[in-house]
Amino acid sequence: MRYIGALLPYQLNSKAGLNINSTLLRVLAVMGVLSCMAVTDKSMAQDTLPEEIQDNVPNAALVGEDMFTYYFWDVYLASLYAPNGRYNTEDAFALRLKYQRDLEGKKIAQRSIDEMKKQSSLSQEQAKAWLSKMESIFPDVSDGDVLTGVATKNGTSVFYFNGEKVDSVEDADFTTRFFNIWLGESTSEPKFRKALLGES
Repeated sequence: MRYIGALLPYQLNSKAGLNINSTLLRVLAVMGVLSCMAVTDKSMAQDTLPEEIQDNVPNAALVGEDMFTYYFWDVYLASLYAPNGRYNTEDAFALRLKYQRDLEGKKIAQRSIDEMKKQSSLSQEQAKAWLSKMESIFPDVSDGDVLTGVATKNGTSVFYFNGEKVDSVEDADFTTRFFNIWLGESTSEPKFRKALLGES
């Protein structure tokens, strides 16, 4: 603002200055239009987000996404959403998995608990309880189905299947370990993690 203000006296007292002033006004007008377009685009992006993400993640925006593959097969497209597109474990966030093939819910649960065990020690009793809970939550999936996990600010995990709420787990330790399968530094898929965090 100081720079613009310094130009004004010269602009009011010379023909060249008037041309500069006119150009400046046109530039500011274009910037205003672009700013409005950016706001409109952001609003449209927000409107197109699934309701379960809009309802649980304030100002949700995409952080990053990538296709998880197993050998030559696409398994699911993973998308991470966080407030204003900035992932922070202190805030609510959502991880959306859009499956590309058929999988059994029990196998999803078993793979999840196996990955959680790799992060740090887990008692057999706790592992058994969490596996049982996940088996009751995760359904069999087919190509096009979507599983969404939300981590709330208070450490609760909330799960949705094709937009419908399935169940929740009010256990902050579970929530940390579950989402660390993809987002923790000890994940077995570090390149995939970087893509979700928008770092690659």
